[in-house]
Amino acid sequence: QPWPKSVPSPYAAAKPDTRVDGEDLRVTMVGHATMLVQVAGLNILTDPVWSERVSPFTFAGPKRVVQPGIAFDDLPPIDLVLISHNHYDHLDIATLKRLHAKHRPHVVTPLGNDTIMRRAVPDMETTSMDWGERIAHAGISIDAEPAHHWSARGGADRRMALWCAFVVETPSGNIYHIGDTAWHDGAIFAEAREKHGSFRLAILPF
Repeated sequence: QPWPKSVPSPYAAAKPDTRVDGEDLRVTMVGHATMLVQVAGLNILTDPVWSERVSPFTFAGPKRVVQPGIAFDDLPPIDLVLISHNHYDHLDIATLKRLHAKHRPHVVTPLGNDTIMRRAVPDMETTSMDWGERIAHAGISIDAEPAHHWSARGGADRRMALWCAFVVETPSGNIYHIGDTAWHDGAIFAEAREKHGSFRLAILPF
């Protein structure tokens, strides 16, 4: 069946609150792997894409058929961006340029992907992480954990940058954002629970 040119969303575009404090945790789906997570007074985006296409070209490649769940101009102030790997549907340079120009968020990503970002936005504030590393940020902690996936932006850079899952530990509970992963007998999920305990929110690609 032909891929549709557009599909109207049954939902009105969200207009999120500026901040969510206390024990509250709010998640708004923008599309695909892009979520706005509001927790502990922070606004966090996962794998943000507001472009019309996820491709190295603006004229070819998979095209958006449903408009984003939040219009870009309706985003609250963005503090933190988590980018799980460098496939075009997860690392979108055009969107990162827009976010940097308007919000200047801190971007956290696995090893090597910061190099790709800085070529386009030299003064972007980034932190690159290896599996098993932890960083602190504004009252929360972020761990980079394994995912069963791969990376590439072209034909000659397969697995030249790392991919990962993120565990975000907050006063309101633990959040698990894995980006893309294979199942592989569920071993990584059991390991994540053993290491980090239970999760209040798990964003899974199944």
